Amino acid sequence: MTRDIASLNAGAVMADASLNRRQTIRVGAGVAFAQVGIVGFDGQIELEALRLLGLPEAAPAVLYACPSVPIGTRSLALETSWDLPSLTAGATANIDVTVPGARRGDYADASLDSSSIAFVLDCHVWSNNSVRVTARNVSASTVDLAAATLSVQVVKRGLP
Repeated sequence: MTRDIASLNAGAVMADASLNRRQTIRVGAGVAFAQVGIVGFDGQIELEALRLLGLPEAAPAVLYACPSVPIGTRSLALETSWDLPSLTAGATANIDVTVPGARRGDYADASLDSSSIAFVLDCHVWSNNSVRVTARNVSASTVDLAAATLSVQVVKRGLP
């Protein structure tokens, strides 16, 4: 088994006024793990911010908590048919759809190919690979729609 071990020493003069100098570490696409340490030689150092920057298409998928998603993939989509049951005023209906690669905390959105404004959709990733879509009747009467195409999109969490 071979391992590549790299060490980088970089620093600024240990004065409070110069500690805000940017330090850059570049890693290749094959890097799966990086550890950054900060050491103060002449006293305690308080780290106020550590920022990871990068283009989404170049960032390792592991940063998005989903190593199985190809590098650069941030958006997952699915279309399926949903025949909503008849919904009385204020009633809800749920459907769980499988979106491979979705993880809890990812942003999810859904739309139904329908011209009705009598209901609203809400959705969230409730477990790995599963998105729950909820339709709620917001009208004062019963709504009964024909089967329609349900589109679900999940966007992987990004780096701040």
